[in-house]
Amino acid sequence: MEKFVRIEYVGQTFDTRNGPFVALRDINLDIRQGEFISLIGHSGCGKSTLLNLIAGLDRPTEGVLLCAEKEITGPGPDRAVVFQNHSLLPWLTCYQNVHLAVERVFGARETRGELNVRTASALNLVGLRHAMHKLPREISGGMKQRVGIARALAIEPKVLLLDEPFGALDSLTRAHLQDELLRIVAATSTTAIMVTHDVDEAVLLSDRIVMLTNGPAATIGQILAVGLPRPRNRVALLDDPRYAACRSAVLGFLHQRHAHSSQPASGSHRGPGAEQTPLQLVKAS
Repeated sequence: MEKFVRIEYVGQTFDTRNGPFVALRDINLDIRQGEFISLIGHSGCGKSTLLNLIAGLDRPTEGVLLCAEKEITGPGPDRAVVFQNHSLLPWLTCYQNVHLAVERVFGARETRGELNVRTASALNLVGLRHAMHKLPREISGGMKQRVGIARALAIEPKVLLLDEPFGALDSLTRAHLQDELLRIVAATSTTAIMVTHDVDEAVLLSDRIVMLTNGPAATIGQILAVGLPRPRNRVALLDDPRYAACRSAVLGFLHQRHAHSSQPASGSHRGPGAEQTPLQLVKAS
């Protein structure tokens, strides 16, 4: 489906003690089924706010969001979120944490045996079969994040939403989980939308990188189509000039926004359905 997730003229304003605060304005973006999108920008530009709107955790003050042609009006099993904090229940085992989500979504129409198979399969997908009966305190931070990813995938979401899922991890664990995420998304053909501050992570994982202008009243400034073939190998990419070009383009945008942070952002993304060619950095019109 060419327009699987549609974000049309979305704006978000919050009421504060000092009056209305405009977090986002004129956000227009179409996301294809099976596409991996990264949202990147400086702190305070509304990346997580936009992700929360797609998740249905909040409602926009302007515009509309759709998933598979249905308006997003609240949370639902078609969209699963993986947060930076793994959010596991500490008194439940890894298996029980995943099974809780599976039972909530499929419990009314599947047998106990089928639910157990779903749970075990999800943990096996992220390489945690050996740790499924351990408590969260008995496993590492990276393993906890894998449980969170397993819990999200176990409900078979149409869209996987990731809010800086590896931000609190050390570099080696982060690299390992990035590779795992590449493998999992390829195996499941899941549509993924990820918030990140890491330029290399965004280029490695993404089909397109959506760069937001500085807040307040942040909007889409530029979109980079990453034309790197899949599957991707992080070591091989280091010598690939296309990887270097993508990385340079994103860093250039972020540096420009930092250098001119006191100036108001001009323009907005050119509207729903806009397409970009590989390695083309599209400036908002």
